[in-house]
Amino acid sequence: MHAKCGIHHAIAIAMGVSLAVFAEPPKPPNLLIIHTDEHSFRTLGCYREQMPEEQAFAWGKGNCVETPNIDAIAHGGAICTRFYASSPVCTPSRASFVTGLYPQATGAPKNGDHLRTDIPTFATILRQHGYATSYVGKWHLEGNGKYLFNVKYDGGFSDNRFMMDGGHSPYFRVKDGKVVEGGLGERAIASLPKEEVVHMTDYFTDRTLEILQRDKGRPFCLMLSIPDPHTPDYARPPYHTMYDRMDLKPPQTMAPECTATKPSWAQGGKDDHNEAGPFDADDMRQYFGMVKHIDDSVGRILKFLDDNHLADNTIVVFTADHGDMCFEHNRRNKGVPYEASARIPFVIRYPARIPAGKTIREAFTTVDFAPTVLALMGLKTGTAFHGMDASADFTSPEKEVVKDRITYYAKTGGWWVAAVDGRYKLVLDKQEKPWLIDLDVDPDELVNVYTDPKYTTVAKRLQDELFLQMKRFNEPGLANNRPYVLE
Repeated sequence: MHAKCGIHHAIAIAMGVSLAVFAEPPKPPNLLIIHTDEHSFRTLGCYREQMPEEQAFAWGKGNCVETPNIDAIAHGGAICTRFYASSPVCTPSRASFVTGLYPQATGAPKNGDHLRTDIPTFATILRQHGYATSYVGKWHLEGNGKYLFNVKYDGGFSDNRFMMDGGHSPYFRVKDGKVVEGGLGERAIASLPKEEVVHMTDYFTDRTLEILQRDKGRPFCLMLSIPDPHTPDYARPPYHTMYDRMDLKPPQTMAPECTATKPSWAQGGKDDHNEAGPFDADDMRQYFGMVKHIDDSVGRILKFLDDNHLADNTIVVFTADHGDMCFEHNRRNKGVPYEASARIPFVIRYPARIPAGKTIREAFTTVDFAPTVLALMGLKTGTAFHGMDASADFTSPEKEVVKDRITYYAKTGGWWVAAVDGRYKLVLDKQEKPWLIDLDVDPDELVNVYTDPKYTTVAKRLQDELFLQMKRFNEPGLANNRPYVLE
């Protein structure tokens, strides 16, 4: 027995006082966020478990990536089946994630914008409460620079030495432990000494483990932002050939009968990349390889937590900034209201408070993250968030939470807005008739039931709440210009 504990024990016996009086207060929980970029939820095993076969295997029956480490986070905690980007593009979604505000209030509603420095983030709040706060990886909240590490505003992350403004080419050149050149592809590294070349996912994972080793004795908050599996679709060896023998198929929504009459919002815009063109199985094999590389990296981090007895008191989150169409609806990348673009993976483990094996079927966006995680950590703050504190849904004893809460996400500038609940999606667009989709009946998002009499009540409920929220949060575009009103 520790000497201090022994003294307390002796005093307690002598005085007849319960040992509980001398129990040390619980330690503040740590927070570890593993965040990827342009990541399709369909590539994760824990999400495939939630879907029927034709949805789980979008690229052919049995064709998938095994992700046991990310799945372990979900199985040991909770998985959210309807978690969305506030806007399915990098900068606005990331800004919402760290601030709990919709993009129009963060100063960063579109790619290339700068996050406002006068509003709190979850990291500034945790730093004020004595946490060691660190950020590793892609930031994308300070302009359009690439492979630069002199980010001026740290967003509340005191250790931002490895905060990179942006970029996705896979390799760094490193000398004496420092990045001297970024943005290197396979050809560029061919003539370099092998010891000077490191893949970004490995580099950022290594730095994460170093920081965890340094801070493991005090409350910490660390966010690791891995730039993959974003384009260019390239996985480093040996991941680049792992799926060469997999006979990948085009998604069923790529069929001509599915793409012939797409709504205008499905066309995307100049910032969303072009239509996919012919299905490229090689690109998807590389995408699968990147996901596998990420999962192995997650495994390294989880092992560190286990080996250092940190797992029970650490909140671990795995999520992404937005999805990737991966040829669904004949599109790639993001920027459209479809599930594959806007819906993101979100799994969380916190053994002290979140029951293992929990499924939450409720609509959230990245706006809800900051208020929810701070509440989970037991921190009270006077900060005004747009998002909801949903911590009670995560800590409740129910293994399944089903709610019809309505929230929304939008395209920069209000070109389209989408109201969602646990089942339905209503998309309003400046150039298109309203679309209402029953995601349970039509997960491929091909049928507009807005004018179907059976859905009149549903459509009105979503539309009325959407306009209320758009007014409340000063959403630009449609809030004061109702182009369509239900009879």
